[in-house]
Amino acid sequence: MASAPLMLENLLYKKRNLVYAFARHRLFLLCKQSLVRVQSAEGIKRIEISPKSNLKQLYDSVQTAMQVDGFGLFKERNFLTELQASGSQLVGTALKHGDMIYLKQMAGTSTRRTSTVAIENQVFKSTAASEKLSNSNTNSARPSINVIEDEVDLNLSKADGTIKRERDSKLCHHNANGRCVHCSPLEPYDEAYLKENNIKHLSFHSYIRKQTSGMDHGKYFVFDDINCRIKTGCREHPPWPKGICSKCQPSAITLNRQTYRHVDNVMFENTKIVERFLNYWRTTGHQRMGYLYGTYEPHTDVPLGIRATVAAIYEPPQESTRDSINMFPDEGNDEVDAVANALGLKKIGWIFTDLITDDATAGTVKQIRGIETHFLTAQECITAGELQNRHPNPCKYASNGVFGSKFVTICVTGDQTKQVHMEGYAVSAQCMALVRDDCLVPTKEAPELGYVRESTDKQYVPDVFYKEKDQYGNEVQRLARPLPVEYLLVDVPASTPVKPQYTFTNYDKRQAFPIENRYIDGHLQDFSALSGYLSAWGEEEFLEAISDFHLLVYLYKMDMLPLRQHMSSLLEAVRTKNPNRAADFKDEEVWKLLESLIQASSGGSGGTTSYPSGSGAANAGGVAGADAMDLDDNTWTCNHCTFINRGDLQSCEICSLPR
Repeated sequence: MASAPLMLENLLYKKRNLVYAFARHRLFLLCKQSLVRVQSAEGIKRIEISPKSNLKQLYDSVQTAMQVDGFGLFKERNFLTELQASGSQLVGTALKHGDMIYLKQMAGTSTRRTSTVAIENQVFKSTAASEKLSNSNTNSARPSINVIEDEVDLNLSKADGTIKRERDSKLCHHNANGRCVHCSPLEPYDEAYLKENNIKHLSFHSYIRKQTSGMDHGKYFVFDDINCRIKTGCREHPPWPKGICSKCQPSAITLNRQTYRHVDNVMFENTKIVERFLNYWRTTGHQRMGYLYGTYEPHTDVPLGIRATVAAIYEPPQESTRDSINMFPDEGNDEVDAVANALGLKKIGWIFTDLITDDATAGTVKQIRGIETHFLTAQECITAGELQNRHPNPCKYASNGVFGSKFVTICVTGDQTKQVHMEGYAVSAQCMALVRDDCLVPTKEAPELGYVRESTDKQYVPDVFYKEKDQYGNEVQRLARPLPVEYLLVDVPASTPVKPQYTFTNYDKRQAFPIENRYIDGHLQDFSALSGYLSAWGEEEFLEAISDFHLLVYLYKMDMLPLRQHMSSLLEAVRTKNPNRAADFKDEEVWKLLESLIQASSGGSGGTTSYPSGSGAANAGGVAGADAMDLDDNTWTCNHCTFINRGDLQSCEICSLPR
């Protein structure tokens, strides 16, 4: 029988072994799993994750644990250093056991990911409405694949996009075929390159590349639509204003300066496009507004950039004064778009003037916009947001098939040297959402300030905040009542090329065809102007004469002749600059009829085609006979169709030709 001291020693030995074993097991668990604390508006959550996991898996773990979407993770409480959802960077290299990270909700974007087939292998087809698909396992959204993107977007999505660098003779010590950190290509979102080349905003495709960098094959970055309205159909309470819950209530919005832009440059093909537009202000002193028609092309000065090239300016019906522009509904808008589409153009923006003469003899204008006053007024931002909402950007990464807009805003105003110049802008996706949901209004006294509506019985408006620095240099959050509109703006440079381009006629010596909806002497679009314009061109110059956007729109909308049904071949000839196809159209019966009317209106002379003397004599006789058939002072007889019209009419009720 063992003695008592020996038994006690054995018990202590076993206990010591158990403690050591438990400690070794605990140490093993600590080495296997790291504890990360995540702080959000809802509180602190502890996440256990292996140090060998990547940051993308950390995002997935946070999303599952906290049931949130559209967020970013940051190392500091003031959200300075973001942890990118990279598939290559490990948790152990970025964080230590017990570290605190901070979650920030990102309005308008989501880092939700789901595994599916590669997006490049999808066939994009047009649908009336894009469906929002969901994955039942991860409860995450898949971007719409039934989207037809613009051609420029398709080309840029396939482009390599990296910034090529030449071999450095001093720093590169490898052979000509080698690569090192000094000469290897840079990503299109490289911050040092953008800063060195004074590029203020990422291009939209560079922004997408940045968000999707490091993702596994088949992973998605999703743009979610910003919602400022209560979700309808909630059955847990009566409808607003009698009830609201967290499920149907829209989230508060913190306005952030948009770091990317959909269009990186606006280029007018030649200065004459803008000069013709400004002639109205020079003639009347009143402001003017127009729509820009052109194309979207790659912009090589910005990595994966897009340039909007303007070929024509269409001026819709409007009434203007020295200080205001009042736009009217345009019944002919569909016809203008049809002509533009046939010419390979589309509506890409709008332009307006804000010019006040300073010294008429010196040709200077006042500078009324700038950093000390405003760049765009709140009303102009709201108008830009409304127009951008009408022209959304098709995007395969958007949950509803569209996100943002390529529609640009051009303001023609005075600069610091008191010369006329152009400034380009676009409003952010957050501004588009506020305008779409009728949350933003202008202020009466300060044009540079907007105002977010307050909730009423009819409409719930979420809280909107912006951040600024106070007098002590601290970043503070303000309620957007009022709101400085610079938080909603994105700069877009506007320019003209060194070598002018001409999609349409270059008017060097001849008088141009009048522009639509200008109701002043010498600018009216009527049959007399058409007759005088065409009569100034020779037969061999028909294609050049007809290659005028305003003339083509006038002919397409003409009611007196059925030209619209026959103009497809003419528009194709203008688009391809094919003189043979233009000559074929000129020989068609409908154009010969128009030329005969032009000859009749000019007394049998002029026109672009000569006709037999018998036809001219008959027309001349008809004119003389018509003049003799005026019954009294209250009526007049049309010289062209002999219809008897009322005396107060200035054009014929039947053929619409002038008196």
